[in-house]
Amino acid sequence: MSKICQITGKKAQVGNKVSHANNKTKRRFEVNLMKKRFYVPSEEKWVTLRVSANGIKTINKIGIEEAIERSKKEGLIK
Repeated sequence: MSKICQITGKKAQVGNKVSHANNKTKRRFEVNLMKKRFYVPSEEKWVTLRVSANGIKTINKIGIEEAIERSKKEGLIK
């Protein structure tokens, strides 16, 4: 399973690790993903999603049903 948020679509970014001597080496900035269960009242069931911290904030703001609908349109959830 890839490390992509199922709500926002966030994934790892690439950047540089910079030492004290200003040497630069490539590194990855991983997403803060969590496996979280949400209750969907319209379907009367629990849904497990892999979401980032920003995805949880989005769900709190617009609601789980609207968030799932948007992510299905974008192709993040099947």
